[in-house]
Order: sequence, then structure tokens, then C-alpha cells
Amino acid sequence: MKDIRKMVQQRYGKIADESCCFNNQGISDTAVNYANIDLSALPEEAIQASLGCANPLVFARLSEGETVLDLGSGGGMDVLAASRLVGDTGKIYGLDMTDEMLQLANSNKAKMGANNAEFLKGYIEDIPLPDETIDAVISNCVINLSQDKQKALSEAYRVIKPGGRLRIADMVSIKKISPKLREDAEMWCGCLAGTITIAEYESILQNCGFSNIKIEIAHVYTKETIGIRTDLGDIDGAFAGALISADKNVL
Repeated sequence: MKDIRKMVQQRYGKIADESCCFNNQGISDTAVNYANIDLSALPEEAIQASLGCANPLVFARLSEGETVLDLGSGGGMDVLAASRLVGDTGKIYGLDMTDEMLQLANSNKAKMGANNAEFLKGYIEDIPLPDETIDAVISNCVINLSQDKQKALSEAYRVIKPGGRLRIADMVSIKKISPKLREDAEMWCGCLAGTITIAEYESILQNCGFSNIKIEIAHVYTKETIGIRTDLGDIDGAFAGALISADKNVL
């Protein structure tokens, strides 16, 4: 895990330094994913550093006064957009493991004046927040990067309040992927090799204790839109961006 994690940190650190996004690889298209969200108040640097595969805010239904956590917050776009939804009485945390991304996110926070946002350094498999303190956990194309998805989603479940919710966008695999691709570290960093099937996702969420699990495909990627290595097997139509929702029941 350390080698993959280090490569991911290095890759996303470079992206933060360059304030670029995945559009040159066909993975992310912020304009399309966030067509129904007002991003006009956000710094351009936050939008340009967006690496998402879909839009978790469109179905997270965040309300004023809620406490929210964004896993793998990157340059802070989702955090800053959410900060406007939860208002001055709410709180939004962004968790990221990459120093360069945290620096960029805090710079964007200062430009926007989002005093209800706070960025934390840490791993999604070990969230530095107390039990049952979060109303909603959001995330955008990050869980697939973890080699221990059970741990990451268990941690999300731990910090969510009873009656709270998980609302994330993530990559899933919708047809068989070659073992060679699964082992390729570069593909892990590119959000592909670490994907799991919908059935596997549902099983992990159930094992963590979540209920009302729904996984909806937002869009399917072709080999043209992915635009990266194709020597590891047939990847045309093998991956999709999905909207994943699950609830934590009141005990």
C-alpha cells in the first residue's frame, strides 16, 4: 500500500502545483459534471484542480447548519461549493493526504473567505475526526484510489451520525478487468486499476453497516474518452462514473 499511496501523493502533488485537471485524459469534465451547481463564487484555481468523475453535491442534498466531510478534498472545489450550502451555521471539512493539495485548498479558501471550511491532513482509511460527528460524507473519485476500501468506508461509517448519510461519486468497473491492469501502479494513480464492481461496492457498504444502498451509473467511459494506455486489456466501456448513496440508521 505504501508504494501506491506514495505514487498517488506524488501524482496529485504535481497536479496541485500545475493547477491542472484530468480533462487532458478524458476522466474529468467539471463543466458537464457541475452543470446544475453554481460555481461562480469559487476561485478558478479550485475548479481547474478538480479531478472528479461525477458530482456528489447534486444528490447530497446538503442543508444549512449541517456538518459535512469531503474525503480526498484536493484543491477544495467540492468543499468550497458545499460551504455555501451549509451556511455560516454549518461546517465543512476537507480531508487530503497531499501537502500540495492542502496548500492549494487553503489558498482557495482564503480567496473565497470560506470561514466555515477547514482542511485536514490525513488518510481516508484513518479519518482524524471523532465518532458520529458528521451529518454527510461526500467524496469525488477518491475511494477507488484506496487499496483498503473496507477500511476507508468503515471509517466513513464511524464518523457519520446515526441518521446521517454517505453521498459519493466514484469510479466502478462494469466489465471484467485484466489482472495485469489491476497490478499496474500507474493505473491506480489514474483511478482505473483500483475500481471495483457495483456488487463488490454494495457488499462492502453492507459489511460496514450502511443501509438504503443505491449505486447509479452516471456515465460510461470509452477508450477514446479515457485516452490513456490500452495495452493492458480491453478497457472500452469497462469503467463508469457512479453516484453512490447509503445511510446510517438511527439506533
